[in-house]
Amino acid sequence: MAKRPKPVPQMTLAQFEARFPVGDEEACQRYLIARRWPEGVHCPRCGNTDLYDASSYKPFHWQCRECAPDGYRFSCMTGTIFENTKKPLRDWFRVAHLMLASKKGMSALQIQRMMGFGSYNTAHLMCHKIRAGLIAPEQKLGGIVEMDETWIGGKNKNRHWNKRKKSPIEDKTPIIGAVERKGNVVARVLKRVTS
Repeated sequence: MAKRPKPVPQMTLAQFEARFPVGDEEACQRYLIARRWPEGVHCPRCGNTDLYDASSYKPFHWQCRECAPDGYRFSCMTGTIFENTKKPLRDWFRVAHLMLASKKGMSALQIQRMMGFGSYNTAHLMCHKIRAGLIAPEQKLGGIVEMDETWIGGKNKNRHWNKRKKSPIEDKTPIIGAVERKGNVVARVLKRVTS
């Protein structure tokens, strides 16, 4: 059982290069396995821990016989943003490091230039997937939840006289918010306002 690596608040370039040396794809895969399955590898479909190790056939691959009659094969990248990619895992880690270590983030064009990718689309797709992976999953609110709605937009009196609206809520965006007592806040734009 691999011990989960201690997260580093912000890795320097030297720390990144030491942890993930150039050409050592296995170091990246070992790190991913340790972060993803700290209690040991289990099937991403059913959670079964009794797996057949297919590493002799393909490194860092397993097979679960509980999910499918022929066995469900998976790797350390199955079910992650790295699945079905042609880029090495180290490139993904490097792009994530560049995006997260820079003070104001980094554009896909800058990533393309720094990583030496031949295509802007490659950098854009990688950045998009990393940003999507950083979004926290939606949680249901529980306990005592309070809700209210509001209309966001400028005041009618601040508009030019010929651009003022008859209704105070015309051209405003309806927003609904819900807050869990001593917990999370969720706010959404309403597509339509009905009872």
